[in-house]
Amino acid sequence: MFLKTSKIVSGFLITITLTLSAFSSLANEEVSVYSYRQPFLVKPLFDMFTKQSGIKVNVVFAKKGMAERLAREGEYSPADILLTTDISRLIELQDRDLLQANNSKILQAAIPSQYRATDNTWFALTTRVRNIYSAKRLGNIQFNYEDLADSKYKGRICTRSGKHAYTVALVASMVAEHGEEKTLTWLEDFKDNLARKPQGNDRGQVQAIHQNLCDISLGNSYYFGKMLKDEKQKAWADAVNINFPNQANRGAHVNISGVALAKYSPNSKNAKALMEFLVSEPAQELYAQTNMEYPVRLGVAPSELVASWGEFKTDNLSLVTIAKNRKLALKLIDKARFDL
Repeated sequence: MFLKTSKIVSGFLITITLTLSAFSSLANEEVSVYSYRQPFLVKPLFDMFTKQSGIKVNVVFAKKGMAERLAREGEYSPADILLTTDISRLIELQDRDLLQANNSKILQAAIPSQYRATDNTWFALTTRVRNIYSAKRLGNIQFNYEDLADSKYKGRICTRSGKHAYTVALVASMVAEHGEEKTLTWLEDFKDNLARKPQGNDRGQVQAIHQNLCDISLGNSYYFGKMLKDEKQKAWADAVNINFPNQANRGAHVNISGVALAKYSPNSKNAKALMEFLVSEPAQELYAQTNMEYPVRLGVAPSELVASWGEFKTDNLSLVTIAKNRKLALKLIDKARFDL
């Protein structure tokens, strides 16, 4: 009798153990994301992914310090996927050996080679143009980035800090196009044309044009859309034209938002599934509608508002090349004393 009871209890315990293991396995169907992108931009994407895959997405949002946190956590980091803005932040993660390659054929097929790492450690998700904004009172003007140094604009240009990642990337592209010496001269002349010391953010430069403090500024394209949809800032956007520079030659400078697979990802299979989802046509369309950037996947249209700004030619310069020129760009910005 005792033996039979023992067998029954033993079998029951085995059943419970197997059941708990099954639930534990389901509970592990998750992926953790460290994100520089704001919650409202990415939550709709993650909700769609979870609905389709059953994989829960955990997100930690931050404004800065991602690389430092990952380095501190080391092999015990819970991060699977890293979402960032700007090529410089992706390169920082790459340079600090915090990424691992994702050799997915789906990612490689969806993303043009100029917008992904040669070692497959990072990939673009969207692109954004570094536009030149001009006061509507000037009428329609065809701009090149080189024109920012033209003396006819002396005292008429506003911009944010030369040390900001967006500015550094543009200067790095100028180095690739013109070389070190000419880029330094351009920076010095650009500085001489400033209406005020570099300050504020991209929207603040458009506000300055609205306030007649200057006539011209630099800004990423998606900020224009955000201002148009902001009741308080719409008047700023209505005061300017959005111009796509260098359309008669190499094309407009483009930067990215991107994604990468964390070096010590504990859920790499789920992470790869999410990365592939993010470049799918439905996800790219939703992402573009939400953040007013341009889809990186060819054939996916931007939002109606973004499309209304017109078609344009982009600079085909590889972001890898821009990244290689970043240190020299920073050196030249310092040498020109751009922010002083």
